[in-house]
Amino acid sequence: MSPREVRELIRKEKITSPTSGMCRGHIQANLAIVPKDLAFDFLLFAQRNPKPCPILDVTDIGDPEPKIMAKGADLRFDVPKYRIYKYGELVDEVNNIEKYWRDDLVGFLIGCSFSFESAMLNASIPVRHIEENHNVPMYITNIDCTPAGKFCGKMVVSMRPIPYHLIPRAVQATSRFPQVHGAPIHIGDPSQIGIEDVNKPDFGDPSTIKEGEVPVFWACGVTPQSIAMTSKPELMITHSPGHMFICDPKDEDLAVL
Repeated sequence: MSPREVRELIRKEKITSPTSGMCRGHIQANLAIVPKDLAFDFLLFAQRNPKPCPILDVTDIGDPEPKIMAKGADLRFDVPKYRIYKYGELVDEVNNIEKYWRDDLVGFLIGCSFSFESAMLNASIPVRHIEENHNVPMYITNIDCTPAGKFCGKMVVSMRPIPYHLIPRAVQATSRFPQVHGAPIHIGDPSQIGIEDVNKPDFGDPSTIKEGEVPVFWACGVTPQSIAMTSKPELMITHSPGHMFICDPKDEDLAVL
């Protein structure tokens, strides 16, 4: 199905599951929505932290349509599951945000590592969470983001176990896509970035790490949720981890040759 067709099913709440592997070859995006009074601070935060928060699209104030990534779409309904943070607390998880929408809200679509998974699969690199049909494991690290205005906090990463001999190929395949996190930020020992137990992710589900495989970590667009918990803004609406907005452009449209 096309991204538009999948978004229609999401809007009708016929799809409420994680989106990894859906519309293969098309860009997927993380979501963060904040009031206009915080929008400049958030944009500056993203600009200073391009690895975890590469911006793909920004909506006009009060307008839920992401005109660059999916003309005609509606950010109030076209994500399978949303999270509502108020003053740093997760207060709700819903399938649409109609009752939370306000005329002063600004939406940000942020690059997602699901977008480079097609390149990994095309390079014969296994993607374990797709194989095991679960959400990608994500972890809050000890890596400080560069603060901006109201926003500060720790970076979130996603993890994929990669066979040792395929790590150079995985780095090469993903580095072509800097707008969806690009190359890994860490390879190997999870404790070096503050992860105590790789089998207990902060978001998502654990992936099996087989003999001869190494955990490889990419910056993750769930970082704004860590930032929301630390910075405690009045309101931040996000996607539920792993439940992405599916865009019309293709992954290769973002590739750096």
